[in-house]
Amino acid sequence: MRNGKQAALIGDLTTGPVSKVLVKFAIPMVFANLLQTIYSMVDMVVVGQFVGKTGISAVSIGASILQLITFIAMGFCGAGQVIISQFIGAGDTKSVGRTIGTLFTIILLGSFAFTAACYTGTSAFLGFMNTPAEAFESARAYCRTCFAGLFFIYGYNLISSVLRGMGDSRHPLMFIAIAATINLALDLIFVAALSWGAFGAALATVTAQAVSFISSIVLLYRRREAFHFDFKPASFKVDGFILKRLLKLGIPLCLQNVAISFSMLFVSSFINAYGVVASAVTGIGDKLGVITAVIASSLSGAGSAMIGQCLGAGRTERVSRVISFSLFINLTFAALFTLCTLLIPHRIFGMFTSEPEVLTMAMGYIPCAILNYFGFALRAPVFSLINGVGHPSLNLAVGLLDGVVCRIGLALLLGVAIGIGVKGFWYGNVLAGYVPFFIGGGYYLSGTWKTRKLPISG
Repeated sequence: MRNGKQAALIGDLTTGPVSKVLVKFAIPMVFANLLQTIYSMVDMVVVGQFVGKTGISAVSIGASILQLITFIAMGFCGAGQVIISQFIGAGDTKSVGRTIGTLFTIILLGSFAFTAACYTGTSAFLGFMNTPAEAFESARAYCRTCFAGLFFIYGYNLISSVLRGMGDSRHPLMFIAIAATINLALDLIFVAALSWGAFGAALATVTAQAVSFISSIVLLYRRREAFHFDFKPASFKVDGFILKRLLKLGIPLCLQNVAISFSMLFVSSFINAYGVVASAVTGIGDKLGVITAVIASSLSGAGSAMIGQCLGAGRTERVSRVISFSLFINLTFAALFTLCTLLIPHRIFGMFTSEPEVLTMAMGYIPCAILNYFGFALRAPVFSLINGVGHPSLNLAVGLLDGVVCRIGLALLLGVAIGIGVKGFWYGNVLAGYVPFFIGGGYYLSGTWKTRKLPISG
């Protein structure tokens, strides 16, 4: 029987109507991811309005590189969320504390290693990306500032994953709300008022993440009994049993994230060679895709935590209902986003810039944006299943086929071999996003997930 404090941090996702439970758990995640999206878009909007297309290009390229580095940590955070949700479903709260301690140690120590490596390799990253000459210095300042704050960025993602694995999506919303508010205020000060450009946008981001991370640590320390972690030095010891399972799940998730993110960087490097206007349009297009991903990733994260707890509790009959309801909601929102993009494209792209050459090229991106919306909608439910079950080899297969084979292959085929140019790279990028749906859909229809051994089983 859980006490009041436990109930505040641990949500039981294995009982009640699936639609009601999923929506209740997903709504705070939707708002959290929406704030995260606004958080990332604010940098580009403010820089675009006060610096111009060069600033948009610098922030877009820098954010893409930062995303690759962040995705590495998120692979292990995602693995931790799966393991925690299954332990919660099985009622093994002692193992929850061991998982949290191990996660804290490997993720936060890893942040220092990546900070050192990435800070010294910034120019090489930007060179690989074919960063336009006029945006190179701004992009380098953006990247190095963000790399200096990786500890806070990794830490925030770590705590959010822990809480969501425990069935709590409310507190991550609170933390990102703090970060989004601070980021907006500092962007206006650093970029608009002080004219610090891309560096100011990065400094605002890191400062906001730092405040959010510290706030989350304070809250969790005060309520440490509720999530079975006492913050004593001995509790941060790496547990061999947990580490083995984190590595087994986390490495394929990291490789999946890295393969997909690297392939996006590879495609962007070709696009950037077409100049700063093409780079700016691609960056804006990516942000539009992120808006759709708010719904998709929220339902995917909620669904994976719910599926993990249900499988841990032996309630496999609820899994199909989670997936079907998630698919319905995702497709509905994709249709709404499509309608808005078709009806008011100039207003949507005009949020980021008023420069005529950027807006003219952006109109050619509209079909790609629509394909991207539905790609997110279709793959989110199957990712819930793959991640909720904890299937490392399937995650790796998705990453390699989506990222390395299809995205790079299609982009080069359409952009270079057929000679469509920048639009070929756009289409290759978004069409590859449908690969997870076909792989995950086949896995779901096979039914083998019902009898698969869970990671927590040993």
